Amino acid sequence: MATEMAQPDAEGIDGVRMTWNAWPRTKVEASKCVIPIASSIHLIRPHTDLPTLPYVPLRCKTCTAVLNPFARVDFQALIWICPFCFQRNHFPQHYSGISETNVPGELYPQFTTIQYTLPSQTPQSFNPNPQNPLPESSVSPIYLFVLDTCMLEEELEFAKSALKRAIDMLPDNAMVGFISYGTQVQVHELGFSDMSKVYVFRGSKELSKDQVLDQLGLGSAGGRRTGGGPGMQKGGGQIGVPNLGVTRFLLPASECEYTLNSLLDELSTDQWPVPQGNRALRCTGVALSVAAGLLGACVAGTGARIMALVGGPCTEGPGTIVSKDLSEPVRSHKDLHKDAAPFFKKAVHFYEELAKQLVSQGHVLDVFASALDQVGVAEMKVAIEKTGGLVVLAESFGHSVFKDSFKQIFEYGEQSLGLSFNGTLEINCSKDIKIQGIIGPCTSLDKKGPAVSSTVTGEGNTTAWKLCGLDKNTCLTVFFDVSSSEKSDPSGNINPQLYIQFLTSYQSADGQTKLRVTTVTRRWVDAAVSNEELVQGFDQETAAVVVARLASYKMEMEEDFDATRWLDRNLIRLCSKFGDYRKDEPSSFTLNPSFSLFPQFMFHLRRSQFLQVFNNSPDETAYFRMLLNREGISNAAVMIQPTLTAFSFNSLPFPALLDVASIAADRILLLDAYFSVVIFHGMTIAQWRNMGYQDQPEHQAFAQLLQVPHDEAQAIIRERFPVPRLVVCDQHGSQARFLLAKLNPSATYNNANEMAAGSDVIFTDDVSLQVFFEHLQRLAVQSS
Repeated sequence: MATEMAQPDAEGIDGVRMTWNAWPRTKVEASKCVIPIASSIHLIRPHTDLPTLPYVPLRCKTCTAVLNPFARVDFQALIWICPFCFQRNHFPQHYSGISETNVPGELYPQFTTIQYTLPSQTPQSFNPNPQNPLPESSVSPIYLFVLDTCMLEEELEFAKSALKRAIDMLPDNAMVGFISYGTQVQVHELGFSDMSKVYVFRGSKELSKDQVLDQLGLGSAGGRRTGGGPGMQKGGGQIGVPNLGVTRFLLPASECEYTLNSLLDELSTDQWPVPQGNRALRCTGVALSVAAGLLGACVAGTGARIMALVGGPCTEGPGTIVSKDLSEPVRSHKDLHKDAAPFFKKAVHFYEELAKQLVSQGHVLDVFASALDQVGVAEMKVAIEKTGGLVVLAESFGHSVFKDSFKQIFEYGEQSLGLSFNGTLEINCSKDIKIQGIIGPCTSLDKKGPAVSSTVTGEGNTTAWKLCGLDKNTCLTVFFDVSSSEKSDPSGNINPQLYIQFLTSYQSADGQTKLRVTTVTRRWVDAAVSNEELVQGFDQETAAVVVARLASYKMEMEEDFDATRWLDRNLIRLCSKFGDYRKDEPSSFTLNPSFSLFPQFMFHLRRSQFLQVFNNSPDETAYFRMLLNREGISNAAVMIQPTLTAFSFNSLPFPALLDVASIAADRILLLDAYFSVVIFHGMTIAQWRNMGYQDQPEHQAFAQLLQVPHDEAQAIIRERFPVPRLVVCDQHGSQARFLLAKLNPSATYNNANEMAAGSDVIFTDDVSLQVFFEHLQRLAVQSS
């Protein structure tokens, strides 16, 4: 393990990072730690050392925890003792050959995370007929494309070409369906290739799942027979699913590629007349209802994605977010705060119901919103998050943010996102630990148990969660409670170690059912005796991300929650508890290196788009928060505190301070703010470039200097989903704001006379990091 810690990969094979790596033993001590005890887990991140075992795991007969390296094993008696509930379990007959020198893979000490390949069938809880597992053929991935046609001709062409490219990249066995919508919804029957046959639904009317099925001719006869019940295998086509439904609306990509391409060629923008001064009538809500109903009839229980390409706000039927009248703007944060957004609550309720339907079917909603105005991502957020869907927000379907992100979904091999379906996560933990809940893309399965905490954060009141869709980047944050209030037993009988086990079962992209088991251990410490171990085990990067996720969650859930004040008070309490200082002497204040970066993270978090909603639309805020909640710790830390790299003639590229003082006339800066990547040329560099020096043979070094940041930027962009926006700008240019907005304003118009030549000032009244830290020191050392 020591070698793993030395690598830059802080998560190692387990994909787990915790705010505190040593846990206080009592509830009182835990509350004094200020930062909640939480763990982030990368559920199915690939790792070179991860072994896969081709058999079913052994489970404890009392608590159902899986056999792991922390179990005590008696090789003579063939017994193992579960570290969670101390139950003695007998090894089954086929383990009789094990001994201290012949140990099964799951007991190797280095394999704290291990993967099992289970017999292929849809996960037990979702198979409508467990006696009759669904056959191999029914685990083809299913993509139901839903395309908005209420947009400009040019935009529609961009969207159509992206769809054609996607269909071309799909594996041959992938099932494909297509729905287009504008003022009405058109469900295209792909199985009828002689002529285009379309079922039309009115966009103004809310439809139940049964109404959708009846209109599509999949009523009680077809709709009841979902899953793999007996008598399903008549005729050809897919086994285990109603023949009629599948072959009419969902076809293998190899069979319908031609039909779909010609259908897309003929598809034109919505023909419904739009009166002057009105918005187009767009029924996004009904289109998604119809899509969910169709999938529910055809393939309940297998992995399917609804991929919606949305080009504007919903103005018709359920899910409407704004009226048809253009003089009424789409709701802003101010409207939501004042309760002046008449459509908002109703639309959110509609998407909550849609989310429940999709989760019960095990299907995913992905939204690709490309428009200059808002389209309603804030309302759809609940359905996207609860189903584990992907979301991309761009200005146009022709923009690289949409085009490259959409293409990345269908990539195979190294570039693949590893899209998986029908996941469930279960957590087992030692007796004194309770689970408050999870923030991230999942839904509670309401599985009660002794480990459920009475305090709820996020998706709580359960020890099991459903993840309809997950990929190799999916990361969840689990919040824990320490439940014991009694002091530790002086006789020392109490186990000094605590154990937590994460069990993730899922259907991988190749249709196999896998179970990943991660078992981690940490030390209990008596914080009342000494803080030393607690301090050494603090992970400040994880803590910053967890606090950001918790603050964003509270801003959405609690009325009038003042996030900045809450952050400041927590930071002061943390520094008062863990700082070294003499009472009432700010100059004596120092922080242990384990905490020294944390105030800086909080400074940038206070100014970030997660807390400062000014200048962002509700759609953008919802988008940023969804990505903050589903990405890994290192990516989320970049969202909070971007990284800055400087390139100049006289040195190698080096990390620069995220400060306005880093700007110099003869430097190029590369800012990675996660959602955007900015290449910023200093004044002199920009002038030389405009004069064309880089094209002259004697200035090869300058040409190289200009090229290197672009190569670095491309490397960042390739690794990331959604693809970030690339901004190339010059000092004093209009787009320089993308960089200036993220920098610490150590030089403002108030102290511009102290500036070095060639650097810059920021026109702001925000406090700088220096002033922020001085105030923090003063408040932390006060005698309470």
